[in-house]
Amino acid sequence: MKQMTLMQHFSELRRRILWVALIFACAFVCGWYVAPMLQEFLTAPLLSVWGDGALIYTGLTDGLMIQFSLATLFALVVIAPVVLWHVWAFVAPGLKQNERGFILPILIMSPVLFLLGVGFAFYFLFPIVFKFFVELNKLAPVPAVLLPAARDYLTFAIGLLKVFGITFQLPLLLILLNRVGVLPRARVLKMRRYAIVFIIIAAAILTPPDVVSQILLALPMWALFEISILFMRRD
Repeated sequence: MKQMTLMQHFSELRRRILWVALIFACAFVCGWYVAPMLQEFLTAPLLSVWGDGALIYTGLTDGLMIQFSLATLFALVVIAPVVLWHVWAFVAPGLKQNERGFILPILIMSPVLFLLGVGFAFYFLFPIVFKFFVELNKLAPVPAVLLPAARDYLTFAIGLLKVFGITFQLPLLLILLNRVGVLPRARVLKMRRYAIVFIIIAAAILTPPDVVSQILLALPMWALFEISILFMRRD
């Protein structure tokens, strides 16, 4: 294979960055028109357990900021697999055959696991957590009206989706560290009890201050940790 000069590498990198930027811009324009549907979709889990509920806009620019934020979110979701593909295409020629053999599956599984984490949070966690919060507010000892701000709700919901999507990357991180020789399988088995404690603490920090959401994050993280051990290279 012909060796590329440093300037050729920079030229190729610049070309790939420009392609990513162009696709991001196109996705953002599409996201601007998709944003209202995306907002309706993200709000559905709350309204499904709060039939007569309503969200409020507390500022004149709330509609614009929500539209912009959701369009950006849409563009980032679209661009993520494109970025992974360009990263792979850029670094693959310099990798050995065995390195390609385990890095490529990791790049493929990363968005898959992220979507699984997001789907778990959206379809399973959200209805339980939102129902808990709505019922808790209804039991307030003083007369109260629940009118959450639309921006606050979307920030909270999207933040939780990100947390679950990122935490579902745990097996890939552990397997990658194992394959490069940084994390032997025997050491992971010895540290299993400490890892479980760390998972519980991380779930408590990353989720809202209620036991339900903390458990619903800790259990999948524990399961993913155990699954990752199965795919680690035996010493």
